[in-house]
Amino acid sequence: MNKIEHVGIAVNSLSKSVPLYEILLNTSCYKTEIVASEYVNTAFFKTGESKIELLEATDDDSAIAKFLEKKGEGIHHIAFAVDDILKEMERLKANGFVLLNDMPKKGADNKMVCFLHPKSTNGVLIELCQEIKWI
Repeated sequence: MNKIEHVGIAVNSLSKSVPLYEILLNTSCYKTEIVASEYVNTAFFKTGESKIELLEATDDDSAIAKFLEKKGEGIHHIAFAVDDILKEMERLKANGFVLLNDMPKKGADNKMVCFLHPKSTNGVLIELCQEIKWI
């Protein structure tokens, strides 16, 4: 793992949370994106080397909606940048970590992603992110 790529924060409303985080971080949201496969709208902020991703559910049955119902707004996951997501998934699985998906999938912000089950990471949802390289 190279670095923390971003911290994901579940929010009830991007329209209310984006202005709040723009003031808090003293920077503008640089990108919003719908990830239809995950039933989520996202908004991204960059401050220094760090990024924050706000996540808003678009469906009551989505993982974010369930998280918000159970825990309320707050930190949802920590994402780590990796060079080779398949190799990293194999390494972690061989070391007993539980992957939530067998193959990486397209995520937001031009990334392939895979999540690790919180039960195998001391209660923290971990996301692996690999930048999609275009030829």
